[in-house]
Amino acid sequence: MPDLDAHDEPTLVLASSSPRRRELLALLSIPFSVRPVYITEVDYGGESPAAMAARLSLDKARAALVYTASGLVVAADTLVCLEGDVLGKPANAEGAVQMLRRLRDRPHTVFSGLTVITVESAEEHSELVATTVWMRDYCDEEIAAYVASGDPLDKAGAYAIQHPGFDPVSRIAGCYANVVGLPLCHLYRLLREIGAAPGRTPVAACDQFNRRKCGVASLMLGDD
Repeated sequence: MPDLDAHDEPTLVLASSSPRRRELLALLSIPFSVRPVYITEVDYGGESPAAMAARLSLDKARAALVYTASGLVVAADTLVCLEGDVLGKPANAEGAVQMLRRLRDRPHTVFSGLTVITVESAEEHSELVATTVWMRDYCDEEIAAYVASGDPLDKAGAYAIQHPGFDPVSRIAGCYANVVGLPLCHLYRLLREIGAAPGRTPVAACDQFNRRKCGVASLMLGDD
């Protein structure tokens, strides 16, 4: 994404290097720049996955805030949780195979912590989003082919819900964009609360981008 022009409003900085988050954020039609931040993603002793996702998004936003002169900082952190265990990005192909076998034919939860900080006032606005995901009963041969593609190696839980070849998910309950990496309508709602949202909701654009109708978004924000 190009840097923001000094006259563009609102000035928004995305504290992430994720291409998926950049693509989703672009659907809001707000000019933004990208400032990746790197923090240690560890569990602080007995911390729940939900609390961890919320804290990490806040940590990322605060880290980017140090380098941001004005406007808004947006950060998100997404965790895949199965039976209380956080499944991060697999270290290697073998780890990806093991994760996908654990997830197969059963539900898990995807948590995203979402934080917006107003730079001038340092006001912090946060939200936690949870989506329940049911994986289909894919076979070992499908796992092997997907892992061989390399796609799972930079994904939490070793999968991309939107991957057309593997197509790992049978159904969800909640926000689809949350599983992709950025709960867009929740972000829009936070921006609206602080008077920085664009005139149109992202419902139609998100539906078109994800090639699916999302009833959750319409319930949250209303129709355009």
